[in-house]
Amino acid sequence: MLQGASNFRDIGGHTGIDGRRVRHGLVYRSDHLAGLTPDDHRALEPLRITHSLDFRGQAERAALPSLLPGAATITLGIEPTMVVRVKALLAAGQIPSEAETVALMAQTYRLFARGAIPTYARFFQHLIEQPTPVVFHCTAGKDRTGFAAALLLSALGVVRDTVMSDYLLTNQLYRRSPLVHTDGPAHVVEVLWRVQPAFLDAAFDTVEREFGGMGRYLEGPMGLGPMAMARLRERLLED
Repeated sequence: MLQGASNFRDIGGHTGIDGRRVRHGLVYRSDHLAGLTPDDHRALEPLRITHSLDFRGQAERAALPSLLPGAATITLGIEPTMVVRVKALLAAGQIPSEAETVALMAQTYRLFARGAIPTYARFFQHLIEQPTPVVFHCTAGKDRTGFAAALLLSALGVVRDTVMSDYLLTNQLYRRSPLVHTDGPAHVVEVLWRVQPAFLDAAFDTVEREFGGMGRYLEGPMGLGPMAMARLRERLLED
């Protein structure tokens, strides 16, 4: 485990289509990379990561620049609307209940599926075109990153239950960074900094209802036609 990025992990090892396993050592997911220590840099060096795909918004990137030597940063910004909405409610004297906060998070995931299509399509395009190891991340590595990981594993043929288990692993690994501050009632903060099946299910439900299912979503909006899908799977699945 890294000292400055608790949610860093290899997406490899899951069983994909035709029983082929997702390759290790090519794609990693993480929380922000601004707190990496010299020991972390030494630990990461053998991974030969050449690109960092950053899903954070503009203010997040400015406040906590990534520190991953040797890796070029590719900006895939998705602004953190959930935090903004909660802050606005609290400023207006409205304290959302736990259930209301969960509903807001679910709505955020629906927006990922519906409103961040160009960004996630660019994510797939990079993975197809760039054969060297890559890490993708946001601030906590759980929401914007979590949906990206769920889409990628789905594209590789990993079954839904395993995709969900990988998503929920964040609750075991992630430790809030001292560099990131969130004010608010404890019950609200607790929802914001963890993941729940209801969040990812909301995104999957949007994909099903509005786009006709994951297959059509990947082939159409995500740009993974037959040739692109074959290239992605050839690169990221074992023979």
